[in-house]
Amino acid sequence: MENKRINGNDLIALGYKENHAMGVALKINKKRLGFTREQMLVNFKNVLENPELYLEDAVFKPLADVLLKIDAMEEEMIPLKENPETYTIYGEENIEDGAKKQMNVAMKLPVTVAGALMADAHQGYGLPIGGVLATKNAVIPYGVGVDIGCRMALSVFDLPTSYLEEYPDKLKDLLMKKTRFGAGHGYLKHERVDHEVLDNALFETNDFVRALKDKAWTQLGTSGGGNHFVEFGVMEFTEADEALGVEKGKYLALLTHSGSRGLGATIAGHYTKLAKEICKLPYEAQNLAYLDLNTTEGQEYWLAMNLAGDYASACHQVIHDKIKIALGAELLAKVENHHNFAWKELFDGHEVIVHRKGATPASKDVMGIIPGSMATPGFLVRGKGEDAAINSASHGAGRLMSRTQAIKTLSSTDLKTILEDNGITLLGAGMDEAPMAYKDIHTVMSAQADLVDVVATFSPKIVRMADDGSRED
Repeated sequence: MENKRINGNDLIALGYKENHAMGVALKINKKRLGFTREQMLVNFKNVLENPELYLEDAVFKPLADVLLKIDAMEEEMIPLKENPETYTIYGEENIEDGAKKQMNVAMKLPVTVAGALMADAHQGYGLPIGGVLATKNAVIPYGVGVDIGCRMALSVFDLPTSYLEEYPDKLKDLLMKKTRFGAGHGYLKHERVDHEVLDNALFETNDFVRALKDKAWTQLGTSGGGNHFVEFGVMEFTEADEALGVEKGKYLALLTHSGSRGLGATIAGHYTKLAKEICKLPYEAQNLAYLDLNTTEGQEYWLAMNLAGDYASACHQVIHDKIKIALGAELLAKVENHHNFAWKELFDGHEVIVHRKGATPASKDVMGIIPGSMATPGFLVRGKGEDAAINSASHGAGRLMSRTQAIKTLSSTDLKTILEDNGITLLGAGMDEAPMAYKDIHTVMSAQADLVDVVATFSPKIVRMADDGSRED
């Protein structure tokens, strides 16, 4: 009991309210300052009752300051809607309460117009992963996410699936050598490639963005960490698709998932901090701080976000081009879609800003890719344009358990068995990405049958992921 972490409920029991003072107290508690749990609780109670006595205390001064100013702070805060907008939830029975609670808060924002929660939803920061939110002339950095412009890219080659059995070593070698994985990893100067995205005028938006250009060049064509991957697999079209120009059959395909790397993460961190300084929201909504698009800061973020999206796309293009050339193959089809982004779209006759944090654009006839896990199929889909979903669909299966829980509870022996049973070769990855850590993709797909039509199925066979335990960056 002594080592059990103090949480918000413990602080409420002491008399704290769910406000910014609680947030400061929890931050102090994270520092593991040498106090026992009981000593920490006594300190928190004493600071709450007599904050003026702790104004010179090295540990508790920040909490004392906030407690003495909290009334004035709350008077300055932007009020939330008392009657929030309603929203549609897809696959609600398989979505955790934390994600719903976050979405409920997002619907209270004064700028919110509409929302939807996708079938793969789970809790995140600010807007839940799988959350779709339409706002009026405002953009939420944490509604976009840290990995701005994260996307899927699919290349279907004019090669038979027998290539997987005939040249497995060649394909593994390509996955190992044609990109790099791991947070922070990139290329040395003599290894870097050029791409037109590096000449994008948006790099000259301001000094902050300009300073990120060399980092962007270093990481161009890399894949990051966490759930990002590059994989070969079998693409099966059970019938010809006239729009794509692909005949019925099975083909060798390359599927990639990654985003804007350090460029996007740095932009997200900078403008989230700025949004929180400008947009003072109640404690429960502080991670949903937004920037008005009529302001300099809002325009700066919007341009930087679009630059990060272009850069993420360029990273995929570099990887796909390298592998296509090495294979000596021709492309039958190329499909790409992004999530963790905000778009200007028409909704109910009005222009809105649609945030899709871990959600796939699915307007009428728009193509998308919805992956499962390293051992389960993904789907090439065509959107139906469902208004209730704000023209969106899930971006994957969605996590069933946290990374920490997966690492602590899942068996590497079980993972090995699943991979062997499905004929999958895994290069890298940790237990946090095991298929058992994800929801059942078939359940997710059945919950969104009204949102997309399945065009083809992708079955992963050789999967490359980060092997250093790093998260997405």
